[in-house]
Amino acid sequence: MERFIELEIAYIVIGLFFLAVTWFVTTRDFMPKVAFKRGMIGVFSIFFIMISLHYMITTKRMAGVAEIFNEGKTIICENKMHRTISQSVLISKELGWKLDGDYFKNPDFTRDFHTSRCVDYAPIAPKGSEK
Repeated sequence: MERFIELEIAYIVIGLFFLAVTWFVTTRDFMPKVAFKRGMIGVFSIFFIMISLHYMITTKRMAGVAEIFNEGKTIICENKMHRTISQSVLISKELGWKLDGDYFKNPDFTRDFHTSRCVDYAPIAPKGSEK
């Protein structure tokens, strides 16, 4: 449950905001009496499905990233701390990284990287380099 809250809290807050807006709009005098029930069920259902799908997809990707890392391959993680041209960081065991729970840690870096912000690294070779 802790992981779910950690990954989805932003979307839950957004969903609660939309539920509050739906509540406010559907309880006005000009709305039909059934609008509240239909609106709340509809908005709740949509957010429930979308948040559940997002959680399942994210945790599946996280497991895949951890497996790739444990095989000794390189992954790439988003670095939101430095807004530069290259705002991604390559992570592998060769570079001194270790996986601690859901976080990649390295003593040479000031921050850790969450596995939910990482994907498999597949370098692109320039055209014409094959011989």
